[in-house]
Amino acid sequence: MKTALLLIDVQESFRHRPTWDARDVPAFLHACNTLVQGCQARGVPIVRIFHLGGDDMAANPFAKASGHVRPLDGLDAFEPAFTVEKRRHSALVGTGLADWLREHGIARVLVAGIRTEQCCETTARHASDEGWEVDYVTEATLTFDMQTPAGKLLTAEAIRERTETVLTGRFATLVTAAQALERVA
Repeated sequence: MKTALLLIDVQESFRHRPTWDARDVPAFLHACNTLVQGCQARGVPIVRIFHLGGDDMAANPFAKASGHVRPLDGLDAFEPAFTVEKRRHSALVGTGLADWLREHGIARVLVAGIRTEQCCETTARHASDEGWEVDYVTEATLTFDMQTPAGKLLTAEAIRERTETVLTGRFATLVTAAQALERVA
């Protein structure tokens, strides 16, 4: 089955947000780099996806003018098969990605990136609804602690678990980076 890696929003912009927490970054980057290296070795196309938003001013980390809309430091260099700039949570909305996937005969997508419960989960659900098989590589997604509307702490680990719970068996197959690469071998 022809597969592509969707590397979503793995960009420096997040390092410049007040929610940034570096504690999970080394493991996240290791998993992402495992996918990048494995996909390159297997000839699996890698789609680089950047999130843009807000005013194009240097003070906005998601604006090109900031200089932060670039790969996250520590991510291995690679030549993307396709690059997407998105302004919505789903990488499939208004970007041409769906057309590119169809034109290249892609039947399965590997989802990895930042943030687990936002752009990664939304893209996974959307891709599933549009007919792609989705492998969700949670260890290659990153998120940060949040506060619930009731004022309770929702840890990054709890967010990852919740995302896995709502995706598995409905929208995606949960896989590790190693399992994802075995499935495309």
